[in-house]
This record gives sequence, structure tokens and C-alpha cells, in this order.
Amino acid sequence: MQVDFAVELGRDDETLEFPWSSEDDRLRYYDLKREPAAISQIHEARQFQELRQFLVSVNAPSSVLETAKCDVWASSEINPEEEIFNAPCKFASYVDLLFSDDGARMSFEKHESLLKELIGLLQRVPEIPASAEFLLRRCYYHRHASVQEGFYVTFYLFGYGQDEVKARAQWAIALQLVAAAIKQLSGRNSSL
Repeated sequence: MQVDFAVELGRDDETLEFPWSSEDDRLRYYDLKREPAAISQIHEARQFQELRQFLVSVNAPSSVLETAKCDVWASSEINPEEEIFNAPCKFASYVDLLFSDDGARMSFEKHESLLKELIGLLQRVPEIPASAEFLLRRCYYHRHASVQEGFYVTFYLFGYGQDEVKARAQWAIALQLVAAAIKQLSGRNSSL
């Protein structure tokens, strides 16, 4: 599995308002860490059991992370850098990840350290037709009447295959590997 991370803190880069909701309030943040049953409200978790398992794992009490947002899709648009997988289909997802600890949410160094450790673990997994990218971004945490600027991570995952079924299977394997790496790091970094 190919893995990488990047820092995106420029003026025009993506940011997250947290907690979030769509303008019509039809889509919104659910606190799966403190209210695990709310997972039934997340359409993607109902539709994709593999994502549901990942969300349960990352939001477990023992995890140093929790999730804010997610999406899943399939595509036949292969970018030039993805041609190395020699596959016409990809199955993809993103999950926005936050530290559970308020202090860690504000620390660039803790985010960067976690990502470096995570990348190190994932570079040791078996070679499969999948790629993971972790983007360190700016988050605006809304608390009562104030807003604090901190950080979050968008985790993109792509599985590749000759058709959507095979691409989804590779995505599912890679998702399990990332969940296991996060669990391992949470055990090491429980002081965060």
C-alpha cells in the first residue's frame, strides 16, 4: 500500500468548522466517541459495513482519535499517478480525524508526530493495490461563544481493481490495516 502525508495550511486550502452541519441541517456531525449508537444516523456507515467497522474502531474509548466526517464513492477516473496500479476502477473514501484531547487538537507537533508514526507503520504492511493519504489541515473548533484554531487530518483511501467489486475489496483490506495502525498508535500514545 502506498502511503503519504502532506500539510495543507495555506489560505486557499480546505478547513473544517467543528462541529459542522449542512445549511439545511440534513447532514451534520455525530459524536460517535461519546454516543456510539449515533452511527445508525450516518448513511455511509449503514451502506458500507467496512466503513462502519472503521468508524467504530477509531471512535472506541481506547483510541486517541475520533471522527468528524466521511464519504465513500467509486470511480473509473484514474489519475496519472494512479496508473501504477494498472487498474481501471477505484473505490475511495475520506474520513476527517480529530484528536479526542482538546490540547492535542491545538498542537501541530502532535498531529505531525502522529502522522509520521502512522505512515511508518503503514509502510510496513503488505503491498496491495491501495493508497492512503493523510492531509494535515486547519480546523476551527467552535466552543460556546468562541472559536479556537487548531488542526485535523483528512484521511483519503483508495483501493484499485479491475472492477468496482475488486477495488472495494482492496479498499476494505486497506481500511482494516489503517484501523489496526491507529489502534496500535493509540496504545502507545494513550497520554495524548
